[in-house]
Amino acid sequence: MKKHIVVLTGAGISAESGIKTFRDADGLWEGHDVMQIATPQGFAINPKLVLEFYNQRRKQLLEVLPNQAHLDLAKLEKAFKTTIITQNVDDLHERAGSTNVIHLHGELLKVRSTKNQNDIQTWTKNLVLGDTCKNGHQLRPHIVWFGEDVTMMDKAIEVCKTADVLIIIGTSMQVYPAASLMHYAPENTTIYFIDPKPNIESKTNLTVIAEKATVGVNKVIKLL
Repeated sequence: MKKHIVVLTGAGISAESGIKTFRDADGLWEGHDVMQIATPQGFAINPKLVLEFYNQRRKQLLEVLPNQAHLDLAKLEKAFKTTIITQNVDDLHERAGSTNVIHLHGELLKVRSTKNQNDIQTWTKNLVLGDTCKNGHQLRPHIVWFGEDVTMMDKAIEVCKTADVLIIIGTSMQVYPAASLMHYAPENTTIYFIDPKPNIESKTNLTVIAEKATVGVNKVIKLL
């Protein structure tokens, strides 16, 4: 039976493609307070601002390409059963060729009905007030905002429980609930942690690789 490689990715892997990490050091997202543009309350107060914020993110996403780390991870599928669990809302894993991707925090190129969270559709253009689902309800970004349930979390936990190897890339593992996922891997799972500024140290089954994603993923693949 093929080994199951589970990969957890965060903003660090997409940063090398030119996607800015949403949150700056001062906690602002592109000059906006998180509460304004990433909460249901912010959307209720100023939906136009929120839609425009994500329109800009969507436009930027369509201008960038997957980097070597995304491409190398996609190639893992040839030799191993591979599942990617990402905190990122971009589609760079899919564009690189990965076929088994779980998006914990939603997807930028999808929108959903404000009244039915299961009414989801692909969307690549600007989303404006007046764009509605088939039942006439306003559409919103298919993004998990602060205060909303991470609906894919249970699926991600079940995947982590079956990992033979866990690779963590470009995430500080500080954002919960995603940060708890590594603790669901079986006790003897081999773990690789790739980050240019790692906040943990190597131990028995955990190898820390203090590199950016493109370099670190290449190193891990050679070890596999």
